Amino acid sequence: MKKILISTIAVSALFFTISCETDFDTDVSSIQVTNGEANFSKYVSLGNSLTSGFSNNALYIDGQNDSYPNIMAQQMKLAGGGAFVQPLMADNNGGLVLGGTVIQATKLYIKSFTNGAPDILNINATPTTNVATKITGSLNNMGIPGAKSFHLVTPGYGNIAGVSTGTANPYYVRFSSSATSRVLDDAIAQKPTFYSLWIGNNDVLSYATTGGMGTDQKGNTNPATYGPNDISDPAVVAGSIQTILETFKMSGATKGVIANIPSVTSIPYFTTVPYNPLTPAALGANLSVLNASLYTPLKQALTAFGAGNRINLLSSTSTNPVLIKDVSLTNLSAELTLALTPSLGAATAAAFGQIYGQARQSTGGDYILLPTKSVIGSTVSGAPASINVYGISYPLENQHVLTAAEAAKVKAAVDAYNASIKSLADSYGLAFVDANAKMNELNGLSGIQFDGVKYTAKFVTGGTFSLDGVHLTGRGYAIVANEFLKMINQKYKSTLPMVEVNRYQGVTFPK
Repeated sequence: MKKILISTIAVSALFFTISCETDFDTDVSSIQVTNGEANFSKYVSLGNSLTSGFSNNALYIDGQNDSYPNIMAQQMKLAGGGAFVQPLMADNNGGLVLGGTVIQATKLYIKSFTNGAPDILNINATPTTNVATKITGSLNNMGIPGAKSFHLVTPGYGNIAGVSTGTANPYYVRFSSSATSRVLDDAIAQKPTFYSLWIGNNDVLSYATTGGMGTDQKGNTNPATYGPNDISDPAVVAGSIQTILETFKMSGATKGVIANIPSVTSIPYFTTVPYNPLTPAALGANLSVLNASLYTPLKQALTAFGAGNRINLLSSTSTNPVLIKDVSLTNLSAELTLALTPSLGAATAAAFGQIYGQARQSTGGDYILLPTKSVIGSTVSGAPASINVYGISYPLENQHVLTAAEAAKVKAAVDAYNASIKSLADSYGLAFVDANAKMNELNGLSGIQFDGVKYTAKFVTGGTFSLDGVHLTGRGYAIVANEFLKMINQKYKSTLPMVEVNRYQGVTFPK
């Protein structure tokens, strides 16, 4: 196996040509692997699902073995690193059981393809990982799926009694040292000589993946008052991370690496379904019927109220946007009802007013969520038969779409988080990984090349994202591990070798 170090020059060149075989093409087989100024004898990782090895919407043994901290730890062993122990799940099915009830489903897989689209299902198995079965002993990977920044410094996050109320995390319950412990304190108890920290994604991700079904808590610095889908105040994220770094420093662990937050709207969960998926061929003869009976009357009525730009007639020559509900719009239900009553009758006009009062067609600034793909074109239960097709004659609901206005809130939060993370990395003298920049590279046309294999952020075929559209494959985690190793080498003058990305798990296709 060729030992390789990332060449910055080679990476830069990659963006101008795709003829390179790999972006990790500096052969260092003759260079002795050293730890430099770092001590890798006790490496501890903190973070969320991305640190745990979560993949295909589940945590399972093979995914954990491909976690980026575990991949890094194997390279650190070449330079004096010690054992790296993870809180492994009981099986490769994924999922969790508590009190005999399944509280987390099994992992996803591709059953087949229909017209080129994957049929993705949960594997047919019963989870065997019991939340109540405690894992004891020394642990190195403190990646907690679902954890936000402040959860790592909150006592009781591993209390089994809090799982049902949402104040505790079942994954942390499995290995928390007590019902009142903090993740941070359990990490410090391991006496780390080196650590990694990647946290903050979930402080904004759940807001985005639920189509903005939460509150932007900017200005509210009390996370105890937050809902599960709220955007955390930037001061809360920065304060939580600083508490973690300061506690490590006070314990004697002064060397480590920290990463910033990728732009969440650049992942396949948000980029796979276009805002305008309705082709004239798919609409067929319904196109002219919809224009005559729905879009034209709506357009005329909305125009009279100064909101004619919400709806345009369906095109017979190009793709068309879906109808969505935008709760940020002025609600024109009463006005529409009044205007349509003479032609439709009071009852039907009232239904139209209620349905289309905040409706508009999507634009390029909106993000149609990955699960919404199966909703578009489906029948809306209880709606009038003539206007009961989601996205075509009936607006997609708020939770189906991250609107442009909601996406702007997400971007503002991520930008603020990342500014603080970079500042803290510099202040504490840590290695810094620009994960946001790496995500932008994956989203580029060239993607990332490794030994002749091209990796991108494209859903399924890109090779880096798993079937949930949010978490990485083993190969995606290997790319992340290489970025961490590169910055560790640069900061601490170590010569840890990069890993061969193609050796790790990608997307599994049906045989």
